[in-house]
Amino acid sequence: MEPVIRPAAPADLSAVAEIYTYYVRHTVITFEESPPPVSAWHERLDELASRKLPFLVAELSGEVVGYAYAAPWRPKPAYRNTVENSIYLAPGRTGQGLGGALLEALLTACAGTRVRQMIAVIADAGTDTSAALHRSYGFTDAGRLTAVGYKHGRWVDTLLMQRTLGHPVPDVNP
Repeated sequence: MEPVIRPAAPADLSAVAEIYTYYVRHTVITFEESPPPVSAWHERLDELASRKLPFLVAELSGEVVGYAYAAPWRPKPAYRNTVENSIYLAPGRTGQGLGGALLEALLTACAGTRVRQMIAVIADAGTDTSAALHRSYGFTDAGRLTAVGYKHGRWVDTLLMQRTLGHPVPDVNP
């Protein structure tokens, strides 16, 4: 069954929060230590919409089984044409092509916008799955930050990956 990839709606955000909560509580792939409430997801959806950045969900049989969004990479104005991606899948939904479908849709949604660079910050959780996915969509290694996060009793590295999306006219007015 093919997933439906579509823009996130406010009604999806409880499912999004539930997916993320799993990763906050049980993994090191996010450095959050407390799951944000659903209200924070509403704020994120509104903020990304105001910046004309995509927030997408993957749906199977009417159930939200993953999400992805592009958010500002850094707050300083000169970074305004660079975004960081985030992709999360519901537990038990990995290995089904959903991550690739979300990443491809996210890249497509950013194409033709002010976005020139997309950055992936991948926590080294002991598997190459996320890095391999990003490489298959044209991301290249940009560096490694060693022992920058401490969670669940261990130090965690992050891998930085980067992909150029095109050569849009720079947005010079923040």
